[in-house]
Amino acid sequence: MQIADKYSPQETEQKWYDFWLENKYFHSTPDDRPPYTIVIPPPNVTGILHMGHMLNNTIQDVLVRRARMQGFNACWVPGTDHASIATEAKVVAKLKSEGISKKDITREEFLKHAWEWKEKYGGTILEQLKKLGCSCDWDRTRFTMEENLSKSVIKVFVDLYNKGLIYRGYKVVNWDPEAQTNISDEEVIFKEQNGKLYYLKYKIEGTEDFLTVATTRPETIFGDVAVCVNPNDERYSHLKGKNVIVPIVGRVVPIIEDDYVDIEFGTGALKITPAHDINDYEIGQRHGLPIIDSMDNDAVLNEHGMHYQGQGRFTVRKEIAKELEKNDLLLKAEDYVNKVGTSERTGAVIEPKISVQWFLKMSEMAKPALDVVMDNKIKFHPEKFKNTYRHWMENVHDWNISRQLWWGQQIPAFYYGTGENEFVVAENIEDAVKLAQEKTSNSQLQASDLKQDEDALDTWFSSWLWPMSVFEGILDPENKDINYYYPTADLVTGPDIIFFWVARMIMAGLEFRQEVPFKNVYFTGIVRDKQRRKMSKQLGNSPDPIDLIEKYGADGVRVGSLLSSAAGNDLLFDEDLMLQGRNFATKIWNAYK
Repeated sequence: MQIADKYSPQETEQKWYDFWLENKYFHSTPDDRPPYTIVIPPPNVTGILHMGHMLNNTIQDVLVRRARMQGFNACWVPGTDHASIATEAKVVAKLKSEGISKKDITREEFLKHAWEWKEKYGGTILEQLKKLGCSCDWDRTRFTMEENLSKSVIKVFVDLYNKGLIYRGYKVVNWDPEAQTNISDEEVIFKEQNGKLYYLKYKIEGTEDFLTVATTRPETIFGDVAVCVNPNDERYSHLKGKNVIVPIVGRVVPIIEDDYVDIEFGTGALKITPAHDINDYEIGQRHGLPIIDSMDNDAVLNEHGMHYQGQGRFTVRKEIAKELEKNDLLLKAEDYVNKVGTSERTGAVIEPKISVQWFLKMSEMAKPALDVVMDNKIKFHPEKFKNTYRHWMENVHDWNISRQLWWGQQIPAFYYGTGENEFVVAENIEDAVKLAQEKTSNSQLQASDLKQDEDALDTWFSSWLWPMSVFEGILDPENKDINYYYPTADLVTGPDIIFFWVARMIMAGLEFRQEVPFKNVYFTGIVRDKQRRKMSKQLGNSPDPIDLIEKYGADGVRVGSLLSSAAGNDLLFDEDLMLQGRNFATKIWNAYK
């Protein structure tokens, strides 16, 4: 046998990976050996391999290959997440390029296009993970929208609703006017923007005096229902119990007091617009204030916007400033840099907006999920993230689980009337009809009389079940696989989703199987460039991992990443690291030769 002088990963890696697959070396079935299980953090079905995926999956592969060598029955379950907003945006854009508007087709027609898109483009990242050498059990590949995983989601929704933990109500949400849906806090990216801080005059009723209020969003005055000051602010103690007049609008609103107001910021007087600010909403709830929603779903002013009705919020901002100045109601406008929330998916500026949504109560589920981490029944690596986890769990808010989308599991609520509570929640239409008949004492009700809620569930509502649903643990609690492989051994993920995914999986595991979903959580660092910026497609600062694999070999890329990244610490990417990895592989080759 002739051994080449120089190691060539291109000649060896694909050959041996194909050999491993053909011989099912990565496949696992329950047997007498102790199990070792990892479930992949499911990447978005729209995604392609980036540096973060590369690091995360390399670490998982190290753990699972080590477990195999130790004699464990190692099972690494791969799969993808349906990524509601991102996928729907891709499909909408594709349809638009074909001259089709989403508004002109039915939900069923849209979903047909969405599934076609998923089948054509949705497996890209899994094929790329194979290029990286990941030893997943590919026969077990799952997808969060496949039939049984969707059934699991619906079953859990109905169960939690019947337990009184899911409810429907009005709250302020992060509204994406381009995607036409609310989005989670995790999907809001804050960016610094140059703007103005406007100082408005709110005349005190019955006098010529005025109260000065500073705001960066004068277009929201149409929803003002009060002005709030701190009860300890002596500057305004003489105004207790008095009213002011909202400029332009002419509405008389009360001056109220609340500790939330920062005496040092602006003028110390805060205009309260409950429909368009989450903090204002909370203040409004405490003080029993009315709610006036002055914008529609396109972030265009509605009838409450008076003569600005039909105009966009940013146009109105400029025009209203001119009108305020003309009427001597604008004291001054100064340059101001503030952080503005934008949609991670569309880039649109988020509009805080009052909306009717579905929510899951979190406080009851958070307590046991906090205890298992603090008592080390689940170990965090590094431990410093326990404090981060504790802070969030002790201040947890109800989870907004509904999205105004079609791609995703449709909420299993069925309406039989127009009243706020004229609905039933059921796993299927047959059960819904029976419940509606019982609730209305009307045995003549039929499926055609019911209308299912249009909203889809938040993508996280399927991925929080992932360690159980991939083994059919929700639908069949006695399933051989779930009882053998669950709880899983280790989870490898980024600290940026500790709340949105890790915490919720722990809650779900305790709620539905009365045990933790994993024993260890290994937090990787964030891959950054030399300027410490997080790598992203938008910045164009991330190399293509597939190009790196072609250049340095999969082993070179993997070793280069691992040598530079301790748990929980960011990795400053430098291509020289990949060169070090390739040189290491070459040393192994030379030793063999």
